Parts: sequence; C-alpha cells; structure tokens
Amino acid sequence: MVKGIGGSAGYGVGKVVVISDAKPEYVVKNITDTEAEIKRYEDAVASFEKKTQAMADTMRSQVGEHNAEILEGHILLLKDPGMEEITKSTIKGGTCAEAAFESACDMFIQMFQMTGDELLQQRVTDINDIRMRMLKILTGTPDVNVAEVPAGTVLVATDLTPSMTAGIVKENVVGILTEVGGQTSHSAILARALQIPAVLSINGIVSKVHNGMEVALDGVHGECILEPDEQQKKEYLIKRAEFIKQREMLQIYKGKETVTADGEKLMLFGNIGKPEDASQVLLNDGEGIGLFRTEFLFMGASKLPTEEEQFAAYKQAAEIMAGKSVIIRTLDVGGDKDIPYLGLEKEDNPFLGFRAVRYCLKNEDVYKVQLRALLRASAFGDVKIMIPLVTCVEEVRAVKALVKRLMAELDAEGRKYNKDIEIGVMIETPAASLIADLLAKEADFFSIGTNDLTQYTMAVDRGNAKVSYLYSAYNPAVLRSMKHIIETGKAAGITVGMCGEAAADPLLIPLLVSFGLEEYSVSATSVLATRGILSKWSKKEADELAEKALSLSTEAEVAELLREAQK
Repeated sequence: MVKGIGGSAGYGVGKVVVISDAKPEYVVKNITDTEAEIKRYEDAVASFEKKTQAMADTMRSQVGEHNAEILEGHILLLKDPGMEEITKSTIKGGTCAEAAFESACDMFIQMFQMTGDELLQQRVTDINDIRMRMLKILTGTPDVNVAEVPAGTVLVATDLTPSMTAGIVKENVVGILTEVGGQTSHSAILARALQIPAVLSINGIVSKVHNGMEVALDGVHGECILEPDEQQKKEYLIKRAEFIKQREMLQIYKGKETVTADGEKLMLFGNIGKPEDASQVLLNDGEGIGLFRTEFLFMGASKLPTEEEQFAAYKQAAEIMAGKSVIIRTLDVGGDKDIPYLGLEKEDNPFLGFRAVRYCLKNEDVYKVQLRALLRASAFGDVKIMIPLVTCVEEVRAVKALVKRLMAELDAEGRKYNKDIEIGVMIETPAASLIADLLAKEADFFSIGTNDLTQYTMAVDRGNAKVSYLYSAYNPAVLRSMKHIIETGKAAGITVGMCGEAAADPLLIPLLVSFGLEEYSVSATSVLATRGILSKWSKKEADELAEKALSLSTEAEVAELLREAQK
C-alpha cells in the first residue's frame, strides 16, 4: 500500500493510464527567415487559443465557471504583451520559435518565483502547462487526450494540469493519483467537482505503476493498493458502491430546513469566488452566501476593476440569491494572494505583513471603489460587508468611518443603498479571538475563518510540508479558541458563523453544534452532506462529545475520539 493525501473522497478500482509530462524534444536552430518563424509562432498561439477555449467551454458546462476561467487564464498569460514581445524579439535575433518561447517562459517563471508567494507559485505551474502545450503544437507532438481513456481508468501523473484535466469524461475515470498537490491544488478541486476519488502527493507514484496495472484507491484516507488481490478489489468495490449510495441519499435533505436532531434551527450557507457561483449554491440548496471572496474579481483582471464592474458583480450575486443573505468579504490581498497591478512589495513574511484590511486602509483609493460598489449593490439584496484579518478594534472603527463617509457621498449623488447594511468581522487571528468581546461591540456579526485561525494559532505555514502535521483544527488550542469566539459573540447578541474548511468537517461538526455555532458556510457541493450530519446530532449528544474532546491534551487524542464518535 502507498500513502498520500486524500484530495477527493471516494473509492475506486481500475486500470492505470499514466499521463506523461515529458517535454517534447526539438533541435535549436538558427533562423534566417525570421518573419516566417514569427508567423509559425503566431499560428501556434492561435491554435492554442482555439483548443483551450474549446476545453474551457466543456469544463464550464461540466464543473462550473471558476474551473473554466483557470483555462481561459492560460490564454491571457500566453497572449500577455510581455510574453509575446520577449518571444518575438528573440526570434528576430535568429532563434527558433520553440527556444524563443521557452526563454520567455523562463523569464516569467523567474519573475513569479522572486515573489515567493503561493498564488504566484501556482502561476509557475500554469506557465509550465502552457509551455508544454505550446511546444507540442510547435513540434507537432500529439497532445494527451484524457477524453479517450477507456471506462474504469485511474489517471496517474506527476501533477494533473488544468489542460490535462479539461477533457476528463467522469464516467470513464474512477480515480486520480498524483505525486504532488494538496487539498487546495487544482487537481483536488477539479476531482471534487467531478466527484472522482483522488489520492495526491504520493511519493514516486509515476515510477511505481505502469499502464494497465490494476489499483484500488481510497480518497477518504489517502491510500492506494497497487495490484490488489481479488478480495481487496471486492472490498473496495463494495466501499465504492456504499459511498455512491450514501452520496445519492443526501438528496433527501434537499428542500429541508437545516436542523439538529432535537430541532434546533441552524443556517447553511455557501462559499463563492464569482457572482455566477451563487447559482451553484442555490442548486445545492444553500440558504445564503456566507463568504464571497472578492479577490478573485481582482485576480481575474489585468487592471483594477472599476466601481461599475464591481457593482455589477456584487449586484448579480445579490439578485441571484433573491433576498437571501450575501456576505461579501472585502479585498483580502497579500499573503498567498498577490495581484501584480497593485504593486505589492515582496515581504519576508507575507502572511504576517501588509495584507487584507491593513492594505485596504492604507490604500483608500482602492478600498473606496470597492466599498461604494458594495453599498450600491445592497439596494438589490441582503448584502453584508465582512472585514478580513482584523487584529484590533481600530481597524473596524476605521472601516465603519469610511463607510459612513461613502454613504454621505452616495446620498449627495442620489444613489440608493441599504442605510442599515451590516458590517461584520472575520475572526481569524489569535488577537481577534482574545479581544472578541471588544470586537463584538463594533461588529454586527462574526465569521470564523478557521484556515487562517488554525495557521496563526499554531504558528504554522500551512503550505510548508515540514510543519503541516501541526496544521489541524482538532488541536486543543484551536478548539478552545473557536469555542471562546462563538460563546463571546453569542453573549454579545450577535450572530456567529464559520466559513473555513472546518465548517464542513464531519468529525468537527458536533463540536461546533455544542459550542453554539449558528451559521455554517461551506462549498456548494458540501451543503447537503453538512445538513445531513447536522441532522444526526442533538445538542445533548454534542455537548457530551465536546466535554470529552476539551478534556484531552493532544490533537491525536481529539482526532481519535471524533473518528470513533462519527455518525
């Protein structure tokens, strides 16, 4: 058995198809007819754009807008004026198109790597994906076509790039295995969207398998058996059937209220990154939007989105939700999210630096545009403003004062907005947790961001594999912090929600019920599963489990207890 990370839950038994990422070979030539070579390069770009747009359209219909936009972003990167200028000027110097394009890619990668942040590291992956596909077009090398793999296939690769996965026919693929990637990688996100089991970050898996080899994988626990015997195959197929049946049974929760076993009413919201994603939340029976990550609007643009562009996006989400709550987080830039045109300087510790509300309050020209757009959108639905990475009361007061000034501007212009718009705070730092009582006097609601709260509480970089063992919401320190935040907010009479990964964790949910969490905001595809888990726990049962969990000393002890108690 080999072990990795469970990237997408489920079980599969099938035959391996290895997707090679070997770079096409070519001979570096000196070019005399540079105009013809530039034309060859331009033709390759046009071919790339046509193929990629077709893949994006297919992906849009299968798994939604966000995944399609990853591929469309490849077109934008390839056609970036800097990329084109470097390539063409190198060709004019007598270098063949293949070598010239690789030179441009290397320069972009070097530029991205100098920033040292996680988002731009993902762009390095994107550049390498573009590089491979362009070289295949230029050299006439056939591209990988995962759409043609037979039924019962388990795809194996070093990493599955966006272009590799775009053509997946989910009926034919029963599993995915990769050497790299984690819960938030493209491979994991797409596998979950397609409901294909995946085990990621398996050391050397490509060299351990061959085409046609049978494997049995467990995406729940992150395990894979190579060449399973008949009994093992039978066991995994039974697990697969049970898992699929259980997933289908979740449909019984559609249209029902979100309640605990003893009838306590809760709210179940969805997290989105684009306004059109709100439709997926409704499709999965979400009761509102608990987190609209607005930075994706900025990342997908080549320049600062205008007030009208932002207003249109926020208004669209509000109108889709038709009166249901839409909590919109203001720009959370910095840390692992860099937006080149904002001109953020490289920092030694970006997660502890100039990010989120800190950046926004020092760049009012950017922040005012967003806040005005949010205020105007509030006339079209139940829009609420949420401030990220708050560490002190002064930050909340400064945002509220700015909102008040902008309201006066809108009044003078005769524009409509909700004069009673709620302004809430994301509690995701130890500082905010410790002064939750003070923040509750300033905020209309709290939302716990468990991803950053866990990272900052445990002083751990969640992207660093060497310390990833410390990154767990089951740690007693994190549990105590969550309990304190929820109880403090409720004591102050404000609503407390949660929008981090922990809100959908089936093991953690009973503890959140005990702590008194009222709003759970999860991915659209997790809504029904979360509702089902909540319905199985009464407050009394949850309290008994929480009492035991809080008496334990280590993360491992808590995790074992929660696994044993899982319903």
